[in-house]
Amino acid sequence: MTNKGVALAVGPEEGQSFWQPQPSTGYVTVKISPYNTPNDLISAGVQVLEPGASVRRHAHERANEILFVFEGEGKAEIDGEWHRVSQGSTFMVGRYVQHYVENDGSVPLKLFWAIMPSGLEDWFRAIGRPRTPGEPRPAPFERPSDVAEIQRQQRFVNPK
Repeated sequence: MTNKGVALAVGPEEGQSFWQPQPSTGYVTVKISPYNTPNDLISAGVQVLEPGASVRRHAHERANEILFVFEGEGKAEIDGEWHRVSQGSTFMVGRYVQHYVENDGSVPLKLFWAIMPSGLEDWFRAIGRPRTPGEPRPAPFERPSDVAEIQRQQRFVNPK
């Protein structure tokens, strides 16, 4: 008997998608998570940052993350060191490693992310607004007023 693993194919516009608040103006689409597979070891998806947008400096208490730039350019600070990022750039951030990403280019910066263990999808859902592919981008909006509590629940490490 073979214990076959999970198989899943997700199309370009498939997955739960959420508009993100400032300063991460853009959206996230969760492609793989415990919500669409029986696997809770990894979640993965795409984040699109509009020009001038950024992912705030943060670290994960219990997760390791890999980010891959597949379109656009920008800069990233990883554990206090700055890096230029562009198509093909890949970086890994372990637990408690502070990191920040900014789109300082003129086109959207598109990142593929994978996080182990899963959980980042719950963060995007908690701070974002549901997105339907093809709909116009909403006006920029602020993070929820209880974002500190959401960060605590999601086991984020406070930025330095």
